[in-house]
Amino acid sequence: MSGPSLFGTPRRWRRGATLTLMCGAMLATGAAASGLTGVDTSARRNGQLVAAAPAGAAPTAAGPSAGPAPGGATPSATPGGAADDGRDGGGAPAGTGRTPAAGDRTGRAAAPGTTGPDAAQKLVSRSGDRWSTSYTAQEYAGFQQALAGRYVGTGVSVRRIDGGRIQIAGVQPGSPADRAGLRGGDVLAAIGGTRCTGLPVTEVVADLRGDNVPGSRVTLDVERGARDWTVAVHRATLATDSVTVTRQQDGPTVIAVDAFTKGVGAQVAAAVRDAAARGEGVLLDLRGNSGGLVAEAVATASAFLDGGLVATYDVHGQQQALYAADGGDTSVPLVVLVDGGTMSAAEMLSGALQDRGRAVVIGSRTFGKGSVQMPTTLADGSVAELTVGHYRLPDGRTVEGTGITPDVVVAGGQDPVAASREVFAGLGAPS
Repeated sequence: MSGPSLFGTPRRWRRGATLTLMCGAMLATGAAASGLTGVDTSARRNGQLVAAAPAGAAPTAAGPSAGPAPGGATPSATPGGAADDGRDGGGAPAGTGRTPAAGDRTGRAAAPGTTGPDAAQKLVSRSGDRWSTSYTAQEYAGFQQALAGRYVGTGVSVRRIDGGRIQIAGVQPGSPADRAGLRGGDVLAAIGGTRCTGLPVTEVVADLRGDNVPGSRVTLDVERGARDWTVAVHRATLATDSVTVTRQQDGPTVIAVDAFTKGVGAQVAAAVRDAAARGEGVLLDLRGNSGGLVAEAVATASAFLDGGLVATYDVHGQQQALYAADGGDTSVPLVVLVDGGTMSAAEMLSGALQDRGRAVVIGSRTFGKGSVQMPTTLADGSVAELTVGHYRLPDGRTVEGTGITPDVVVAGGQDPVAASREVFAGLGAPS
């Protein structure tokens, strides 16, 4: 996948793997390796410290970059959430993304004949840009795979509990971990002989993912009550589920989007049609969403808009515009829930719906990432992703460094979902 990307948090290198921290998760609004598959969304939404870093997944979001959906050519954005060994998102607007040619400024930054991860890292370090990052060919392949809604991992999501221990928050049905008999509540004592207690969740996720190689073997030391044992599992390519739809009796349909991976826009649109048929409002939960594919963020906006501007962005000074498709539902009551982990493409979406007067945004101020990244591919397949511009919302404002200020600010300690009920009541929708 080539093209600009939108990610939310700077990536960090560990043992040759690119990890992106998206609100504690490994997704970046731009397309880093942020994966959440089987993530503990309940813990994330309750504000617990959970890192979303799925194995082999890397999204792009409207923070660092803007790019197209897998196979497309557009900027991308990424998401965030609980820590897990598999999920990501990223992309850019259709028709705009491309791998910079030798004549591009980013392409010229590489000295003739220089290749490999070291050359990519030098490009990034010379840029002095916090959002720029580099990938090996294998890492970038994993990133593209994550944006397509797949990742390589064991199928568990993890979180830190008392004493710094790492607990399995959930197990993806049919995954290697599921077949090995692991279940939520088990404690991971060690991965491949490395003790887990005290490690950041992102490092645990990195170990669970390994080198993004399906079939690779990893041993897990597991504790369940008074029992402890070691089990060997083989990583597999698994599908992610970035959208969770919860239908409440006499209340709004809650659509939680953890990342803008391939197909998210269509899933949201289907859920919106169902909510409208039921006469319900929609609570679009973007908390912890660090970005993903820009094309999917625009498709999500299209579910609520009947055409019109979503955002503009520039690539090396050339202006591009993103428009919603015609025919979205403009009447279903809509509340968008955000927090400090809402980044990049998720900020672009929430800001566009706010500017267009389509939604009431509630929660707390978002992260504030509005830069666009473009990848430069070197001869060996390694990639340097450098900032090339910024995006703006329909009213012309940028979110870089400022974020989105909600229409209704929910104070710390207050339940934002409960607060949304008052807003829905004001909109005349079931709450």
